[in-house]
Amino acid sequence: MNEKTRLPGVARIGIGGPVGSGKTALVERLIPALKARNIEVAVVANDLVTREDAERIRRSGLIDPARVLAVETGACPHTAIREDPTMNILAVEKLIETFPEVEVILVESGGDNLASTFSLELVDYWLFVIDTSDGDDIPRKKGPGIVRSDILVINKVDLAPYVGANVENMVRDASQVRSGRTVILTNCKTGEGIETLVDQLAHDVLFTA
Repeated sequence: MNEKTRLPGVARIGIGGPVGSGKTALVERLIPALKARNIEVAVVANDLVTREDAERIRRSGLIDPARVLAVETGACPHTAIREDPTMNILAVEKLIETFPEVEVILVESGGDNLASTFSLELVDYWLFVIDTSDGDDIPRKKGPGIVRSDILVINKVDLAPYVGANVENMVRDASQVRSGRTVILTNCKTGEGIETLVDQLAHDVLFTA
């Protein structure tokens, strides 16, 4: 980002969703997509009692490993991103202090249920990730993560034919329960939908589009 379009401070983007929905895979796609637009990135990865997701991102070769911090929540993952986000706030502040050039920090929640939401003390904007393999009725369940997130990401669209999920119905139902707010389809395996997602982030959060 150039100085004209840079936000004051760092844009903090939360990424939540159920276990296995593809949150870490999405982070791994967003890192190079943002870097391709000359946007400096860092990551905070939450996990219950391990540092598995953070270590995976560090080993990916996509980012300086020092720019990835792990938070072991020790309890329900939503607690550390909503009820008491102190550990995550401290991790974000540490990254900002260590890497003052960073412009975006991705805060990945540990896998949680459809009720998972982010505190706006922690993030400026957040995504909620679901996937087709959990069934095409998921949007109709209207969990807070589905209804309240800034962007709903429906991931693993390539699996829909194999699990009997109707993606068009998922988009329709999601748009209805979200009152028309943004829904984006992705396939993190191939990169499908990632540029569309980054375009939306650039418009809504980074003000570069």
